[in-house]
Amino acid sequence: MATKCKGKTEVYSRVCGFFRPVQQWNKGKQEEFKERCEFSVDQRHLEE
Repeated sequence: MATKCKGKTEVYSRVCGFFRPVQQWNKGKQEEFKERCEFSVDQRHLEE
């Protein structure tokens, strides 16, 4: 079983070309971040 850390973590993401802590974003950008979806692209599709 994985060990759980109860400490506070800081999440960074890119906005306007710069990586910034999400906590420092304005409320509107934080809400947009919550709505984002993660996806991965199969490497084979990039080579075509």
